[in-house]
Amino acid sequence: MTITERIKEKALELGFDLVGVTDASPVGTEQVSRLIGWLDAGYAGRMTWLHSNLEKRTDPAKLLPGAKSVIVVALNYKPAQQKTQAKTAPMGRVAQFAQYDDYHPFIKKMLRQLADFIASTTCPMQFKICVDSTPLLERALAVRAGLGMIGKNRMLVNPRIGPQIFLGEIVTNIELDPDKPLKDSCPGCGKCVAACPTGALKQDGSFDATKCISYLTIEANTDVPAELAPKIGNHLFGCAECLMACPYQQKAPTCANKGFVHHPDRAELNLNEFLNLTEEQFKIKFARSPILRPGLPHLKKIAQICIQNLSA
Repeated sequence: MTITERIKEKALELGFDLVGVTDASPVGTEQVSRLIGWLDAGYAGRMTWLHSNLEKRTDPAKLLPGAKSVIVVALNYKPAQQKTQAKTAPMGRVAQFAQYDDYHPFIKKMLRQLADFIASTTCPMQFKICVDSTPLLERALAVRAGLGMIGKNRMLVNPRIGPQIFLGEIVTNIELDPDKPLKDSCPGCGKCVAACPTGALKQDGSFDATKCISYLTIEANTDVPAELAPKIGNHLFGCAECLMACPYQQKAPTCANKGFVHHPDRAELNLNEFLNLTEEQFKIKFARSPILRPGLPHLKKIAQICIQNLSA
């Protein structure tokens, strides 16, 4: 068994659903041009950090001098289907990814264990662990490592586990056997585009994040434009309509990693109760949750929009 095969076996043993390897060469010029064009069009909105560190974002070797390989892992977060119960109070929906504890420290811990395993089986190595917040075009690298394809919803989609995927990477100076990209099997049905409530996704493949409900409820931290507020519906935190519409999502298995804590009671939140939360109660109730990220004042504004939409 080669070192690459042993690394993959260990990654799956640790609880990842997919693992692949690509070399540490820069991301292709087509992806770089697409990113720059997207940023220049203003589609990133208030996510100003996406404009910085472009060289690092597109070249793994800028993150780790001497890098030769990138190990890309994926964790399926599709929750088990919950029984719906009739609610008398107005309820706000929470995107599936936020029904779990924050995935960043969870995946980082597993990647650290994987890195320790690699170091114990090879000569001393240099490495950098990356999970989302590190400037790296991880979806492009995941495609190159054979983990999936980019769907019309601009998300990574794996034919077996669907589009509800968290990614993580280890950039290393060890030379490993690279995988080949999967054949693009996106059906091109456009169901994800049609499901987008605000028109943020377009049939030509473009994506205007400033119209995305996830952006409006999580990232923007500003008043929601009047023309978009009714389209939010009762999405309190995030949106997964484009993911849920994907044909691969329907057949995907549920999250198999028992260590990744899911909170089914967070799928829907009582909006009236949410509006009455104090800052201290908010931090205690959603400890270790991504729901903390936008802050209580912004989410209370979203809750009020949700209530207005439900009563319309």
